Amino acid sequence: MTTRRTTACITLALFSAGALLRADVKLPAIFGSHMVLQQGEPIAVWGQADADEAVTVKLGASTAQATADGQGNWRVALPAAAVARDLTMTVTGKNTLTFEDVAVGEVWLCSGQSNMEMGVTMCLDVEKEVAAANDPDLRLIDVPKVTTAAPQKDFTGAWVRCTSETVAKHGTWGGFSACAYYFGRELRRTLNVPVGLIDSSWGGSRIEPWAPPEGFRQITTLSDLSRRVEIGTLGTAAHRKAAGDYLTATAAWIDAAQKALQQETVIGAPPAMPGELAPLAGYGDPTAMYNAMIAPLVPYGIKGAIWYQGESNHGEGMAYVEKTKALVQGWRSVWNKPDLPYYYVQIAPWPYGEEDPTILATFWEAQAAIEKAIPHTGMAVIHDVGDVNDIHPKNKQEVGRRLALLALHDTYGKQDLVCRGPLFRAMTVEPGKLRVTFDQAEGGLKTRDGKAPDRFEIIGENGLFVAADAVIDGAAVVLSAPAVKTPVAMRFAWDKLTSPNLTNQAGLPATACRAGEIPVRADLDAHVPEAKDYALLYSLDLPDITYANDRVVYPIDRRQELAGAFDRVAYFLVVRKGDGKPQFVFVSMAAFSPDLDQLGVPAFGTKARFQQAVSAMQVRSNVAGIVTGDNLAGFIEFWPSNYGPENGTNVEGASASAYDFGDRIADEAPDGYSSMQVHNPAAKQTLFAYNNWKSKGGGDIGIGNAAGPHPDWTFTKSAGSYSSARLQVLVHPTPK
Repeated sequence: MTTRRTTACITLALFSAGALLRADVKLPAIFGSHMVLQQGEPIAVWGQADADEAVTVKLGASTAQATADGQGNWRVALPAAAVARDLTMTVTGKNTLTFEDVAVGEVWLCSGQSNMEMGVTMCLDVEKEVAAANDPDLRLIDVPKVTTAAPQKDFTGAWVRCTSETVAKHGTWGGFSACAYYFGRELRRTLNVPVGLIDSSWGGSRIEPWAPPEGFRQITTLSDLSRRVEIGTLGTAAHRKAAGDYLTATAAWIDAAQKALQQETVIGAPPAMPGELAPLAGYGDPTAMYNAMIAPLVPYGIKGAIWYQGESNHGEGMAYVEKTKALVQGWRSVWNKPDLPYYYVQIAPWPYGEEDPTILATFWEAQAAIEKAIPHTGMAVIHDVGDVNDIHPKNKQEVGRRLALLALHDTYGKQDLVCRGPLFRAMTVEPGKLRVTFDQAEGGLKTRDGKAPDRFEIIGENGLFVAADAVIDGAAVVLSAPAVKTPVAMRFAWDKLTSPNLTNQAGLPATACRAGEIPVRADLDAHVPEAKDYALLYSLDLPDITYANDRVVYPIDRRQELAGAFDRVAYFLVVRKGDGKPQFVFVSMAAFSPDLDQLGVPAFGTKARFQQAVSAMQVRSNVAGIVTGDNLAGFIEFWPSNYGPENGTNVEGASASAYDFGDRIADEAPDGYSSMQVHNPAAKQTLFAYNNWKSKGGGDIGIGNAAGPHPDWTFTKSAGSYSSARLQVLVHPTPK
């Protein structure tokens, strides 16, 4: 009797333990009641169960089976299905899951930063739009905002039908994404099929966190980013190697430290852990949002993606195109859909923080280039519905509609729709005029206010952009200006606050563009009116110069043209960093040499060697702290040699211990570090310096004094930090 009771207890205990250890069949949150499955392609369904557990998935009359692998992962592919509603999906293993109200239709991923995240209740006509939002064929799911260092398999979320309540509350900021909702609503009305919208967006995010490692690997120009991702991602060969190298170094240090301890000598500091081994889990880290907010969706069937982002990358210009390639090609790789449609919004005008008014125009140019650089993409232009007082324009109805026009035309073949505004095609030069022709201008161009086209500018040989008189001629705009007799280039909407009036017959706006060759003197003439009587001798783009035969090679070299007498020489240095804002200094002075060869960069072959005062110096600059004025006493230090801080020629006011305006030329190294500096001794100020030019990106380029004890080490080794830098040398012909 006792034996039987003991056996029964053991059996019951084992049964209970088995019940506790059994893992129920589980699917990620992207599957659930009210979901929409993508029509017309095999339907991937996946999840977890016990190892080797048989799993059966049924959808309507379709069935598929799989056996979980050793880790409990399983996946099936149901046959492609046509549009359907009110289906039931069951997933059966040791337990059964049932999903009701399943639809088959069109599914779109909606991603980006705050203008995608911004909910319906934050936008126009809230009461009217929320009241009209009941649509059982429109389904919504929102992915929570999370970052992780490794790809995740699941997230917290659930599909809901679109109702007045869900559209107002189902989201992270003011309800469900307005941009996504209005996009989906337009598809629903036109296609008359169920539409599922997956909102995975995060305000303020950059593009890099949304791209998968597969994307960075494919873009050679992003090799540094890719390397960072590979080393920072657990499990990669690069991470294992870097971690192994660090452990080897640490082990060697431990051995050395133990010996030092035994010998009672000083123990050195241990090797620091390389920062690149830190996991990429932060808000701005590459792949961190992909891992947590996109990876759990893969390979759920989607038709395409819409994207509204760029405000946080707006200062990058054409680099954004390369990062977009990483994003799009990466998503296409993980979904195994090389032609996955991708439609995006060109960000709206807004002041931003930079003073440069063109900073956004160059970003718009990059966004426009994406369509040409990446197949199966399209851009919605929205500057006419933006708000320069609000970085989050509220008219998301039109934004969503324009994205939908792109999808309906390009993806769904609705060829009767016009989906793009006028796009620049070509510029031709006519006598006193420029003719700018546009694509997407069937039936001719027009303006939304009935006035002449605005926001066009042209430029002539004097290098100054002026507002153009613009006249529509069919699909072209003809530009002229009384002040520009021979125009050579144009730009349109080239200002971060612009909202031009040019449209096509469908009312869709033209986007920013530019064409023609900007005169090399454009910056000079735009900023320094006093330079108009000076002739350009040399123009040199820094820092990647060509140095041959002991001389700098100038792309523009007019020594042969300017052989006549001159009484003054001038130097114009203009530099830009990532924000695109120009910083410049213009310095002119009485000519200090009659030899044009010696007025440029004092390379060894020019035999230029000047350490002397110059007279009648004129200074113009927009750099804070630079002393400007006329008839100033100046000082130049031009030579190819090394030099020391000693006051070698007893220059009055110069330091004997600091590099400033009285340094000692080192004759023992006649073709060495090199110096090209202009100073204002009375102000104890270096106006500009260009040193160590043979080091290119490692050279010194700067305007004003350097911080620290050596004023003429102007921004040491700074040459590679500028997005652009140009040095121009000019002469003033002697009046006849």
